[in-house]
Amino acid sequence: MNSSQEAIAGWCQQYVADLLEVPVESVDLDANFDRLGIDSALAVALLVEVEDRYGVDLPPESLFENPNLNAVATHLAALTGRDVA
Repeated sequence: MNSSQEAIAGWCQQYVADLLEVPVESVDLDANFDRLGIDSALAVALLVEVEDRYGVDLPPESLFENPNLNAVATHLAALTGRDVA
């Protein structure tokens, strides 16, 4: 995991914790979205926020292809060109 992916994952973790109203440390970056309690409405909110923050329009299907926050962060880092792997 590189620093860009780590930064994006950290942001995602904080955002989801805020959405779910839980402590950030309770949001497991490797847990599937359903295990975290993220329903379709929360998933859409995450996608909208990703687009606003990173300028990347992720289709909802991308959450099925990247079913946890670490996977989303890796995918997003690659799309934004911030991945220096």
